Amino acid sequence: MNALSKFPHWRQDLTASIVVFLVAVPLCVGVAVASGVPAELGLVTGIVGGLVTGLMPGSSLQVSGPAAGLTVLVFEAVSEFGVSALGVIVLIAGLLQLAMGFLKVGRWFRAISVSVVEGMLCGIGLVIIAGQVYAAAGLKAPDTGLGKITGLPEAFADALGSTTALTSLAIGAGTIAVVVFWRRLPKAAQAVPGALAAVLLATAATLAFGLPVATVEVEGLLGVVQPPGSEAFGELAGPAIWGTIVAFTLIASAESLFSAAAVDRLHDGPRTQYDKEMIAQGAGNTVCGVLGALPMTAVIVRSSANVNAGAKTKASRVLHGVWLLLFAAAMPWALALIPIPALAGILVHAGWKLIPFRQIAALWRDHRGEALILVVTAVSIVVVNMFEGVLIGLALSVVKTAWEASHTRLEVVDKGAGPIQAYLSGNATFLRLPKILDSLEALPQNRPVELDLGGLHHLDHACRTALDSWAERHSAVGTEPVKLREPAPVPAAEKVTVA
Repeated sequence: MNALSKFPHWRQDLTASIVVFLVAVPLCVGVAVASGVPAELGLVTGIVGGLVTGLMPGSSLQVSGPAAGLTVLVFEAVSEFGVSALGVIVLIAGLLQLAMGFLKVGRWFRAISVSVVEGMLCGIGLVIIAGQVYAAAGLKAPDTGLGKITGLPEAFADALGSTTALTSLAIGAGTIAVVVFWRRLPKAAQAVPGALAAVLLATAATLAFGLPVATVEVEGLLGVVQPPGSEAFGELAGPAIWGTIVAFTLIASAESLFSAAAVDRLHDGPRTQYDKEMIAQGAGNTVCGVLGALPMTAVIVRSSANVNAGAKTKASRVLHGVWLLLFAAAMPWALALIPIPALAGILVHAGWKLIPFRQIAALWRDHRGEALILVVTAVSIVVVNMFEGVLIGLALSVVKTAWEASHTRLEVVDKGAGPIQAYLSGNATFLRLPKILDSLEALPQNRPVELDLGGLHHLDHACRTALDSWAERHSAVGTEPVKLREPAPVPAAEKVTVA
């Protein structure tokens, strides 16, 4: 029996793996350079994403590796704690992901507000674009996201006075143009991914014309793999690093699982098992941490390329890791030829695609509250930082949900004789308390009142206390006491238990 008969889809998976490999090379290198770490570390993370995470159950066609969405967070972590501490951060984040997977927390990430996630991606995209403009011009970028954006006019003014900076910018702009217009070429040309074609053309132009632009610094694969030492683990004694670890864990997990949901819509194969995918991501990040590499997430660009290339099983993503390993081991010299402005152009394009223009417009038409959450989250990430920006977005989302869920209605019936009938329905929470009390205190104090609470689905402690207090004050003027009709208990036959 032919050994290949055990793998009926080997042709499709082999072809898809080559496509994903070609897409992954410039992105792995570009993300690493933008994160402030050696280029080879991006390839290491891509290799682990293929050979470790790729072999594990969870999502069959999703591809993992270094992601543009974590570039800002990694750069901040490296700037604050150093490259040596990056391995510890990624290692602990991976262990936390493993714990969440085994505790079956993965499915709960689907409950995160889409507006917060879109706002997070938008904020990240803005910071990436602004930061990579400086890299494309060969200039040093400010440390903060807000500084990167507000400093752009001065950066362009400086670039206009330097031939070297203008040449570098031209390489970056040309790279973006190739990526954008590559899709309009015939199908035969598109067999080569646009990002790879753009980098190859930029490299060829730089070499042919001897352009004075910076290129990637190469240290060798074995030279950059540095397992964290005792000094790096000593950073765990400080509270600051734990905020970064939590941010890595939550953002990488959310990005991976949202990517899984998106990839599931692209194919008809097995659906993602979210808790197992969380374990797979945790295992990959644990290995990346041991190797001192970049953190990994599932990445939608490589995953969609995998599906569109006809992949049928997880073999395609595993093989893409093999090709990355062979490339990193056999052709490290090729990295030293790549112009940094070309990588900056690739990431500017990637950052642009993270900004959800259509979603913002759709939300503004139909759900302006959600659109506001998206914008505030994005602005907070730019002005403060990613972790606190996401927390602000989540807090706004919770407040908005609580406000909408606490809808109440107070109906007053006054027949002119007898007690005034008041009916309170909906969900009475402290958020609606001022409006409820204003309406009740406006009732005549020389008339008895019967307040019927039977229409309430929920009555929190704050409202209960406030209503009792109002009833006592109203009764103190000499009229008949206020009568409060309590909500009727739900009959046992009407109670529904959801497993």
